[in-house]
Amino acid sequence: MATIEYNELYVGGTWTKPATSNIIAVHSATTEERIGTVPEGTEADVDNAVAAARRAFDDPGGWAKWEPARRAEVLERFALALEQRGTEIARRVTIQNGMPITLAHQFEAAFPPILLRYFSGLVTGSAQEETRPGMLGGSSRVIREPIGVVAAIVPWNVPQAISFLKLAPALASGCTVVLKPAPETVLDAFLMSEAAAEAGLPEGVLSVVPGGRELGAYLISHPLVDKVSFTGSTVAGRTIAETCGRLLRPVTLELGGKSAAIVLDDADLQANLESFFASTLLNNGQICWLGTRVLAPRSRYGEVVDTITGLAASLDVGDPLEPSTQIGPLVSSRQRDRVESYIAKGLSEGARLTAGGGRPSDLDRGWFVDPTVFADVDNGHTIAQEEIFGPVLSVIPYSSEEEAIAIANSSEYGLGGTVWTADPERGETVARKVSSGTIGINAYVNDPTAPFGGIKASGIGRELGPEGLHAYQILKTIYLDTSKS
Repeated sequence: MATIEYNELYVGGTWTKPATSNIIAVHSATTEERIGTVPEGTEADVDNAVAAARRAFDDPGGWAKWEPARRAEVLERFALALEQRGTEIARRVTIQNGMPITLAHQFEAAFPPILLRYFSGLVTGSAQEETRPGMLGGSSRVIREPIGVVAAIVPWNVPQAISFLKLAPALASGCTVVLKPAPETVLDAFLMSEAAAEAGLPEGVLSVVPGGRELGAYLISHPLVDKVSFTGSTVAGRTIAETCGRLLRPVTLELGGKSAAIVLDDADLQANLESFFASTLLNNGQICWLGTRVLAPRSRYGEVVDTITGLAASLDVGDPLEPSTQIGPLVSSRQRDRVESYIAKGLSEGARLTAGGGRPSDLDRGWFVDPTVFADVDNGHTIAQEEIFGPVLSVIPYSSEEEAIAIANSSEYGLGGTVWTADPERGETVARKVSSGTIGINAYVNDPTAPFGGIKASGIGRELGPEGLHAYQILKTIYLDTSKS
């Protein structure tokens, strides 16, 4: 495989020489070989990017002041440029983080253009001003305006889709953005930058500066930034929230999860295995909203455990570039060590291993872990409370519907979840009682039109839907004819 090398950063809308010669080396999750390099961003590069974003936003005739339809034309060109690179974007994500290629085509290639068009349509199709009659005489004009310069920090697990959860609404609203991708997945971010350049985004509207946690912290606290949007761990999110709280800086935090998949006593899991897999083990278990705590009724506990064990054992584990692969490698050796430490913890705390637990015997390279299922798990066990971020499921028994809901809610997280039942109405009744920002019935799908985000330790704010757009806007009120009051 030919390596992919970049020597310049996309800063302020142009390819720019970086401040230092430091590089980020990228390795394949499947072969462990070096597959590319990009320049490592520094504080000086962030300063340049934020300054360019500030100038572009403050320009009296610039991006923020354009009519929404004019911005939409540029974002449509951006969507087209991404679509033209879709196959390569998907491939780059897959070789970097191990995402199965079929999923990469759906999430990383197809979803970003959908989001650009959706949010452009929201802005162009809705009034950004409204006049309200006053109760005290006169009236008020309420105006939605772009919030300003946005610092967007994204993780490695679904890098392009998550980037555009932020980029699409921010750009459509008229904001300018400095994006910091994770060091593990930078090659796709640079290809996205090529698409932005081809689309003709104006100078300063978008910059991409890769780096580690320290660089992210510098960007978040930069004095010229107006808004922060972060997706990542709860530990990092708490630190970012503290910084933004001190600065009185608006922040959206999409953090960790330990969601419950509640299997009711009338569920037919066998008939819904594909959806169940997608809701619990998708992307090698490296998605924050997955239902990794499976709650099963005691009356059918053995049957449910057998079904899930059979599913895990049947999955095609291997090269994520193969279309048939369902489980690929984890993103890094460090992540595999983390997952294996949780498997060891599950065994030491008395859980019963029914599938997986080790590395595939037929794969001598790559950061693979077999799909793993634990039975006889207590909700107080470590593997039932802490986010593992790998293909590990814990099956927890319950005796009544009320107990299932109580177990589901007994978590510091509240991001996703599912209810599995033959009766959708009953499923919705249960879903309404689960403390979570999102939950699905017999499936879980992030739809662009509906707000996505968590409660408790899973974060603050929402992405997607009109609510996701509003996160990048501020409200200004002009009081009219107030003398009549």
